[in-house]
Amino acid sequence: MKLNRMIYKGRKGRNAVFLTLSTLAAAFGIVWLALILYSLFYNGINGISLKVFTEMTPPPGEDGGLANAIFGSVAMSFLGVAAGTPIGLLAGTYLAEYGRYSWVSGVVRFINDILLSAPSILIGLFIYVIIVATTHRFSGWAGAAALTVLVIPVVVRTTENMLLLVPNGLREAAAALGAPRSAIIKAVTWRAARAGILTGVLLAVARISGETAPLLLTVLSNQFWSTDMGGPIASLPVMIYNFAMSPYEDWHKLAWAGALLITAAVLALSITARILESSKRS
Repeated sequence: MKLNRMIYKGRKGRNAVFLTLSTLAAAFGIVWLALILYSLFYNGINGISLKVFTEMTPPPGEDGGLANAIFGSVAMSFLGVAAGTPIGLLAGTYLAEYGRYSWVSGVVRFINDILLSAPSILIGLFIYVIIVATTHRFSGWAGAAALTVLVIPVVVRTTENMLLLVPNGLREAAAALGAPRSAIIKAVTWRAARAGILTGVLLAVARISGETAPLLLTVLSNQFWSTDMGGPIASLPVMIYNFAMSPYEDWHKLAWAGALLITAAVLALSITARILESSKRS
């Protein structure tokens, strides 16, 4: 009994030590996150106005906004998600439904994991080599292609994981009714995993919203309003980078405002993804 008490006290003491260290580590991270968000909100809210959404980026010393940069970011993100989501959805479906245990699926998963962890600047360099260097021009299409490559692995991983969570009993019940596998996937598994797949798409959008390095190598930038995807167009991340590196105070103000807009958009997407994930679990 005495030995058991000593073992219990020793375990309890080690648990208290690790719990304290974990709490301190979490508090350390939360404090820095709070300071960053406070600084971003404090500096960014002063630059938010109607002009930010209605006027183009100004030259130094003049008033202006970020309308062209907002349009460019939304356009390239939309194209990236529109192109990457079907590819990721179909690839994830193959991994979960058709080739779950095949060697091809193992190779695809390995490559997908590499893409998930690869620095985004490498993706931008890859698109630069195969598109920009080939066509001899920066373009919105090249930027959208880079964002597409970033979207695909996120959607693939999420789709596969969500489909694997669907009980096999649902598939067997549909097969017992004579439904082919393609119909089972469309009517049963996709529908059951719909919320989780949509969550993955939203997380992919959140990831590409603030990417700067790929756009610097593929789109460059544009100080003027342009809807021509065949040439350089403005984007919020690149504009924030350029303005933050400049010596002009009015550009710094717009950079803070743009950073706040991106952060708010990513936060809204993340909250929406969490809500959808929670609703699926319940």
